[in-house]
Amino acid sequence: MARAASGWAAPVGLAAAVVAVDQLTKHWALNALADDRIIDVVWTLRWNLAFNRGMAFSQAEGFGPLIAIVATGVIVWLLLSLRSMGGWLNTVGMGLVIGGAAGNLVDRAFRNDAWLRGGVVDFIDFQWFPIFNIADIAINVGAAALILNALLMSRRDPGDPEPTGPEPEPEPAS
Repeated sequence: MARAASGWAAPVGLAAAVVAVDQLTKHWALNALADDRIIDVVWTLRWNLAFNRGMAFSQAEGFGPLIAIVATGVIVWLLLSLRSMGGWLNTVGMGLVIGGAAGNLVDRAFRNDAWLRGGVVDFIDFQWFPIFNIADIAINVGAAALILNALLMSRRDPGDPEPTGPEPEPEPAS
């Protein structure tokens, strides 16, 4: 039982950190970018407040409640699959995807008058790419880590032990 709980600690802790950073940056954006204020950062990067009531790239506008239900299902499925994790890359990927999905789900649930009808706060704007946020970054990096982990695991010899991280140092002979 202790091993199962420790298997959840790292990805759930990472997910909680992602939600915290995501919500803090969105809170900043809501305050600093109010009244259509735009902050130019460098090159084409600017902070520009936008609300996404759809899914990725503002597709499926108006399907917020359905998207929220699907996101909740994905989070629950990922949390349940934490028991069968394989390696640190999978742990990081799971934590990032869960945290990013939860961060955007918080917006959908609480950023409007009606339950699950809120818009996701986006503010990172390159002007040549759809506007996004920290949760979106976490979801994409986490998904890439999970895909990379799956590719690496598929190339592994079935007889090899499952990787769990750096090899421990051998104890000196006495």
